[in-house]
Amino acid sequence: MRSVAITSSTRPRAGTKAAPAAPAAGGKAYTPYKFWFYLPTAVLYSILFLVPTFASFYYSLTRWSLFESKFIGFENFVTFFQEPALVKGFTNTLIYGAVTSGAKVVLGLLLAVLLTSRIVGRGYLRSVVFFPVLVSTIGVGLMFQVMMNPERGIINGALGVIGIQGPGWLTDPKWALLSIAAVDVWKGVGLATLIYIAGIVSIPREYMEAARVDGAGSFETFRRIVLPLCKPATVTVIILSLIGGLRSFELIWAMTRGGPGFTSDVISSVIYKQYQAGFYGLSTAGNVILFLLVTAIILPLNLFLNRKEVDM
Repeated sequence: MRSVAITSSTRPRAGTKAAPAAPAAGGKAYTPYKFWFYLPTAVLYSILFLVPTFASFYYSLTRWSLFESKFIGFENFVTFFQEPALVKGFTNTLIYGAVTSGAKVVLGLLLAVLLTSRIVGRGYLRSVVFFPVLVSTIGVGLMFQVMMNPERGIINGALGVIGIQGPGWLTDPKWALLSIAAVDVWKGVGLATLIYIAGIVSIPREYMEAARVDGAGSFETFRRIVLPLCKPATVTVIILSLIGGLRSFELIWAMTRGGPGFTSDVISSVIYKQYQAGFYGLSTAGNVILFLLVTAIILPLNLFLNRKEVDM
């Protein structure tokens, strides 16, 4: 009887509500409501990125047209690596990415140091440096194509005034790729400068004042304070510039279309030429190769640079 009484006393009475669920760690009850706000973004990301990416991987294994496709395995990849222009394009892509990203890091940092100093018209000069970033890439390419004309271009005309015979900037195989890279740096260095300016401005003024009190000069302050504390900005500039350099196409196509010959071809221009010729599966395989190349370079580099930043 006693056990029965104890059992009955522990049962909830009729009409009473069940106890609320125990709160999760942190004192708040778990609710899936907030995750519904991620759904629109997840759907858009899947439609605009995941689906096209997986579709590209599939169509790179086919010979396809607008009306039919035939699965051929890795034949497109084998054919792509037998393309005569690919070796040149692959080498040019690496050179172009390294030159443009390196120049943007160095020039962007130097310009940022200049534009954060006490100079007259600092705000105006910042606008001037950033302005080329806003201009259309195709427009920049066509403008410099005219300016670099070996016979009627303004650059060789200015050099001729001082007695220097300018080369064929876009017609000489030795100069074509480097000339395009120089234009790319001119157009993109403004963004690198802006990132570095943000990094320099975020450095506490107390550090600069302490360096001056200790007798450090401008160069010593730059080397021991500005340069180390701008490491996050440097990582950002390197990654963004390298990705842009490896994927560059519009500027090269507007200025030389990969010429003369194949001397300024990069992987993107080789892919586009194959697409123009109607080899859609082959050009899709080239896009997959470019995607894998950029990923294979950027991911390890990003991990390495961020690890070095944490160690510092």
